[in-house]
Amino acid sequence: MALLSIRNLSVEFHTEEGIVRAVDEVSFDIPRGKTVCLVGESGCGKSVSAYSLLGLVSPPGRVVGGEAILDGATKQDLLQLSEKELRSIRGNRISMIFQEPMTSLNPVFTIGDQIIEAILSHQDIDKGAAREKAISMLKRVKIPAAEQRVNEYPHQLSGGMRQRALIAMALVTEPDLLIADEPTTALDVTIQAQILELLKELQTDSGLSVLFITHDLGVVAEIADEVVVMYASRIVEKAPARELFASPLHPYTRGLFNSLPSLGGNADGRLQTIEGSVPDPLSFPTGCKFWPRCELAVDGCRRAEPLLRTLATDHLAACDVLEGDGDG
Repeated sequence: MALLSIRNLSVEFHTEEGIVRAVDEVSFDIPRGKTVCLVGESGCGKSVSAYSLLGLVSPPGRVVGGEAILDGATKQDLLQLSEKELRSIRGNRISMIFQEPMTSLNPVFTIGDQIIEAILSHQDIDKGAAREKAISMLKRVKIPAAEQRVNEYPHQLSGGMRQRALIAMALVTEPDLLIADEPTTALDVTIQAQILELLKELQTDSGLSVLFITHDLGVVAEIADEVVVMYASRIVEKAPARELFASPLHPYTRGLFNSLPSLGGNADGRLQTIEGSVPDPLSFPTGCKFWPRCELAVDGCRRAEPLLRTLATDHLAACDVLEGDGDG
């Protein structure tokens, strides 16, 4: 049974120029103890999808449809909870690591104060015990001299240390699900590798489920069990990570893989690109949103939005041009 089942999630932003459907009928599951990577170009709806699960989409944005069932047995729909009910879940059962560690930490409070606040907000223990727990968590995320670092301010830590402190803050309440919104984007590749390895170790130790948002397929290869590819507000492909990397099906996913640098390089020495640009969300093309950039597009692609269907075992893609083993 999935820890979190998301079905037909839709989010709109009402702007002066018109209504933007930022997330459109998105459905996927997050299994217990597994990592699901949400992949796609900037502006495709990855972060909005995640933020909506915790009630973090504020006007002019609003969730207009769908459900997000936490624990199938309890049938608790996150999208129907009150703000008070969500506060008991945010940072407790579901924690989040935001994209930029420097702006996510309050510069006027010590690292320890911020982790202790997270503990006291969700657990009935005194401040002394919370401080000890904060130090223990800093050690667990491999911050050296944790007894000293707990008294330091964010500007006194390196980027990698700040990211580790954010991970400590997110996991100190022992959540069931961690949402990580591009947590390694601002880090150099060496620190990025250390952070990914740390997340895998913590997941193995605690059975944590992870929703990892990224546009970096190298990161996906390192950490994903399952991959959900988004384009222009919709899911265009879903598959286990091994299957997706062995055989990407949707033309957009293939384009992402073809854009990766290769060891041998291309004949002309230039990286391949996906022609065109992401469509304006105020005026998405009719039919398949990818057809203006797609080499396989036919006239039918312009008329109807393709639905996700099974094209191989446990492998779904939203493309009517591709042949598969049946509808999903």
